[in-house]
Amino acid sequence: MTDIPAFDPSRRRWLRAGGLGVAAAVLAPAAAKARGLAVAKTGEAASSLIRLDLNESSYGPSPRVAAAVQRALADAPRYVTTAQAEALQRQIATLEGVAPEQVIIGEVLEALGQHLALSQGAGEFVYSVPGYGALVDAAAPFGGRAVEVPLDAKLENDLPALAAAVGPRTRALFVVNPHNPSGTLSEGGAFDAFVRAAARRALVIVDEAYLDYQEDFARLTAVRHLREGANVAVFRTLGKLHALAGLQIGYALVPRPLAAALRVRGVGGAHALNQLSIAAASASLGDPDHLASVRRQVAAERTRWLQALDGLGLRYAQPAGNFVFFDSGRPQAQVAAGLLARGVQIGRAFPPYDSWVRISIGRPEENAVAQRALAAVLGKG
Repeated sequence: MTDIPAFDPSRRRWLRAGGLGVAAAVLAPAAAKARGLAVAKTGEAASSLIRLDLNESSYGPSPRVAAAVQRALADAPRYVTTAQAEALQRQIATLEGVAPEQVIIGEVLEALGQHLALSQGAGEFVYSVPGYGALVDAAAPFGGRAVEVPLDAKLENDLPALAAAVGPRTRALFVVNPHNPSGTLSEGGAFDAFVRAAARRALVIVDEAYLDYQEDFARLTAVRHLREGANVAVFRTLGKLHALAGLQIGYALVPRPLAAALRVRGVGGAHALNQLSIAAASASLGDPDHLASVRRQVAAERTRWLQALDGLGLRYAQPAGNFVFFDSGRPQAQVAAGLLARGVQIGRAFPPYDSWVRISIGRPEENAVAQRALAAVLGKG
């Protein structure tokens, strides 16, 4: 892959999910989920539409989740109790090798960004672009200023440039690993040295939403630095490999002082949770065999996607998650429109990579359709 010049990117705007109407989605058969049932922009039913746009899992959640949610419906009229929240904290803490008080439950990146901006005053948030800006964008209304660092020539987090951007006004260094949208993974001694050095100067927040798609994720996770007492926080969502995107549940693993400060603000408290989400989370976390199965299937399909891209003569970033990012050689909007006309929905563009396309990895039959459609759109079918 040839080098890609530096650029001055714009940050991503993110959709917010609203409401709790999730029980039906979770209880729906996994096969229906895999088909990506949706409604087209015209409002007409599009039951054949294949959704490979938001890096959701087409493989569905663990079979244990449906049963757990069904049982939890009986408690839907009741607020989540402190005892219930603490039980999930203990379960996560055991899995992650940290203290229960270091576990903050929820999709908490936005709350974390707001807290850092409010508690420490106006300051800077360093992160890679284009990238996932939920934490940085949440801090902006409260005085947080984004310091944007372009990806390097391999579309990886530019570790030296990120480290150089950390200064006395830095509130946090935010690293998504594997990166989104490129899918590239920062690992090894260079990444460990980067995290340790940066954590001595500022809070390092590592978003590992896609790391558990790696077989050796336990070795790769930055949680080991937190266990050693470093000023490091790690965020995980259960909306990807666990296939619980519709339930909006995840967790952060943070230093004890930060955890205490967040709880004072009500972040991660029982009142912020709901019965169905915590039941689903506990069930999914307790089924490692299902997660391993999905991980293997996605890895196999990831290889097939790269073979298809090689066959089309397209350059791509090296993927480590459940999506591929490649240079189509033509405007992304044109490719997206062509794929949609053939029943495949993909995500938005990521300026200034205006010819690069991100496609989520679905089930084998979905990927086969998408690959044929891509070849047709590019005039290579």
